[in-house]
Amino acid sequence: MRYSLLSTIALSALLAAPALAQGVPQGASPVTGARPGNVVGTGMSLPLGNRASNINQYNTHSRIAPNLPSPQLAPNASAADFLRAADDALRAGRTGEAQQALEMAQTRLLSRSVPQGQTNNPSGNPAVAQISQALQALAAGRRMQTIQLIDAAIPLANARR
Repeated sequence: MRYSLLSTIALSALLAAPALAQGVPQGASPVTGARPGNVVGTGMSLPLGNRASNINQYNTHSRIAPNLPSPQLAPNASAADFLRAADDALRAGRTGEAQQALEMAQTRLLSRSVPQGQTNNPSGNPAVAQISQALQALAAGRRMQTIQLIDAAIPLANARR
């Protein structure tokens, strides 16, 4: 009798566990949903990486994009600041940091107001297009071309302040 009661309790706990963790990946915190190694609110998540990747289908080696190092800039840094940081990182061989800085520069330029109903229209900002080309060159491993594209994007980003 005692063993059947323990077995029933154990079986009930096993059946209830998936219901309690519904929507939370296995191993993740049930409170925050963060996977092990991911500290919510700190910008730290796994996997970490320091090489440019997951830009396009040619340099994507995993479905999970790595957390790339961010350039050491103030939170209110401009797109041009991020472009200069990308240039410095790329010249130093830090492709992951260069990618992160390019993406942050592009995000700064894409933060804009648009009329209602036109939210799906792509940006006409030439600096955004230039950064997209730089990211594609980075994905292809064309370092010098990427540097040239970044250098050409800086004045365009400055013009949009």
